[in-house]
Amino acid sequence: MDKHDSLKGRLKMQEKIKEISLRVKELRGLSGISAEEIASSLDIALEEYSKYESGELDIPASILFEIAQLLEVDMTVLLTGEDPRMHIFTITRKDEGVSVERRKQYQYEGLAPNFIHKKAEPFVVTVKPQSNQDSIPNSHPGQEFDYVLEGSLKVIIHDNEIILNEGDSIYFDSNYNHSMQAVGDKTAKFLAIIF
Repeated sequence: MDKHDSLKGRLKMQEKIKEISLRVKELRGLSGISAEEIASSLDIALEEYSKYESGELDIPASILFEIAQLLEVDMTVLLTGEDPRMHIFTITRKDEGVSVERRKQYQYEGLAPNFIHKKAEPFVVTVKPQSNQDSIPNSHPGQEFDYVLEGSLKVIIHDNEIILNEGDSIYFDSNYNHSMQAVGDKTAKFLAIIF
């Protein structure tokens, strides 16, 4: 990838972040919930939340999931601006999920963006080994299930470090701080389901 393609990619991502931020702000306004109430519910500073709404800060997927719950909308609405329509089933073909590049160290691919009233949010998450130094723990309400598809993954949760290899899985209370890192020099890929 040359510098031009890299710059083009960053600009496209910044544009997407701005679009999502504007949708969050608009839907929050329509719902009659103040920015202070959302920040308090997320247990973050109002200044940080304001930077999410202005597009100055990228909104982590876990925070976006919480915001969707607080605003009583499907996360797909925040990501794409469209309401999901499917209520019996939805199919997502290989590599055709909604790309959600919400955190620098993780690349998310939403697997059920068109299903309405989901009780869980499924993603394929890719973690590159060079992103390990950027691994910042996060937490979100609910529970999470992760199943390693490729590579090895170090899961750090509540002062515990667990190594998961291909085929291993973990189910945990996601209210506790947690982060994932690729082990060694190989990219890790896992199925994450957030409840």
